[in-house]
Amino acid sequence: MNLPLRFKRPLLLLGVVLMPLAWAPLDAFSKNHAFLINASPSLPNWAFWLDKDAQITRDSLIFFEPPKSRLVTSHFGKEPQMFGKRVLGIPGDMVSHEGDQVFINGEPIATRLDRTSLGIALTQGPQGEIPEGCFYAGTDHPRGLDSRYAEIGFVCARQIMGSGRAIL
Repeated sequence: MNLPLRFKRPLLLLGVVLMPLAWAPLDAFSKNHAFLINASPSLPNWAFWLDKDAQITRDSLIFFEPPKSRLVTSHFGKEPQMFGKRVLGIPGDMVSHEGDQVFINGEPIATRLDRTSLGIALTQGPQGEIPEGCFYAGTDHPRGLDSRYAEIGFVCARQIMGSGRAIL
C-alpha cells in the first residue's frame, strides 16, 4: 500500500516522538529480565526466561554464579557461565548424609559420586540447617555439580542472578 506523502511525514514524526516513550519501559524491563540458553545436560530444557526479582521458593529454578574453585575451573573454564539448578532445600531445612545418599528433612534427594568425569575428587557437601538467605540447589542429572558437593555448597543470595522459568 502506498500512502500519500501528506500521511508519511506525520506518521514518521509520530514514530520519532513515540520511540523514546516505548524505550524507557523496555529498558527498565530488560534490567530485571533475560533470555538464557542452556548448554548443560543437567537441566532438561534449553531455553529459560530469567526474572531477577522473582521470589525464590522450593522447586524454583535458580541461576547463580558458581564459587571459584579448581574443580569448577577444570570443568568449565576460568570464567564459567552461570549455573542453573532447582531449589531442593530452603532456609531452615535439614541436610544430612548417609554414605553416598543425601537427605533433606529425612527424605532422599540425591546420590553423591566420588569423582568427576575428569577424575577430580569430589568432597561431601554441607550438612545441617540451611542458613537464612541460602538454598540447597540440585539436579536430577546423576553427574550434576550441585549442593551435594562442597565445591558448590549452599547457594546464597549474593550468588543468585534470579529465578528462571523453562520456555523451550
